[in-house]
Amino acid sequence: MNPALTPKIKKNIRVSKSVVGLKEAVALRDIVLKDGYLGMGKEVRLFEDELCKFFGGSETVCVNSGTAALHLALMAVVKPGDEVLVPSFTFVSSFQAITAAGAKPVACDIAPDTLLIDLKDAARRLTKKTRVIMPVHYSGGVGDLKSVYAFAKKHRLRVIEDAAHAFGTTYYGRRIGGFGDIVCFSFDGIKNITSGEGGAIVSSDKKVNTFVKDARLLGVCKDTDKRYSGERSWEFEVLHQGYRYHMSNLFAAIGRVQLRKFPEFARTRRSLARNYQKKLAGIAGIGLLQRDYATIVPHIFPVLVENGRRDLLRAFLQQKGIETGIHYYPNHLLKFFAKKNVRLPVTESVYSRILSLPLHPALTSVEQNRVITAIREFFHE
Repeated sequence: MNPALTPKIKKNIRVSKSVVGLKEAVALRDIVLKDGYLGMGKEVRLFEDELCKFFGGSETVCVNSGTAALHLALMAVVKPGDEVLVPSFTFVSSFQAITAAGAKPVACDIAPDTLLIDLKDAARRLTKKTRVIMPVHYSGGVGDLKSVYAFAKKHRLRVIEDAAHAFGTTYYGRRIGGFGDIVCFSFDGIKNITSGEGGAIVSSDKKVNTFVKDARLLGVCKDTDKRYSGERSWEFEVLHQGYRYHMSNLFAAIGRVQLRKFPEFARTRRSLARNYQKKLAGIAGIGLLQRDYATIVPHIFPVLVENGRRDLLRAFLQQKGIETGIHYYPNHLLKFFAKKNVRLPVTESVYSRILSLPLHPALTSVEQNRVITAIREFFHE
């Protein structure tokens, strides 16, 4: 058959994607062949220093996942039986980190316009055991963060921000992570930057940072400094539970390259999100979230599909070779976390309508136009 006459098969459009390449591969090669120290060492220290500068001076401690970051942050400030206010509308890692720390997640509803924690609902769920509020920066938005901190101050709570979606987002001109109590990030494969797997805890609380540094290395006291120099402690003390949560030089090498690429990644994500906003506005049956992409670097682009047609649209796009996601299944509906008589009407309504469209730095304008054209076609039909 003449190749010129062979029909071209359009490749599937991914809803999310790891965007890595030769520079990351070279960085890994250098660690393997030149440095030779694969565990936690000077490369991790360099990544932490660069992140600290990125956030504006807040100390940064890297770990091997965003879930580990949340877990250790919680361990630093809660005791078994303490309660944590958290929106149910989040990835299960938020809830698992709370229970792993021995605390109890108290599922809260979300505001319908922002899909972020509803402080009025949270206030109704306060008890004498409440110690922490965990706002989740869904899709990169942070909403009225000042009110979250005012709420925490009023009720004497610690704030642990789940900022897995919000790397690079700013609030009143300051990057998330550059202020506040304790802020946790994820660097897994599809986040705004990746280190392969990884996460970070950012805080100005020295006690929290000291605890986290030890706890990520199995609780071995002050082992961090030796690891930075390629050594380890042979005679040591352990004062509390710890985990093997440290970041490796391999992960950090990828993360350092990605951090240098971040300005380009951010521009692309914002441009794609703005184009979706522009081209999907006015389509009857599609609801757009309130998001300001001058300040937000979006991790995902969710829309609300009305009139019970979410699953039909998802199937239609799948037939067109377009992947979509559903972020997220509410945690209070999972058997492990379910409580009797807990109903979160906004969360449950949003879950039935939410659909995430493709968004990542490798998404081309041609591919995005395929997505938009397919959505218009669906609603026209």
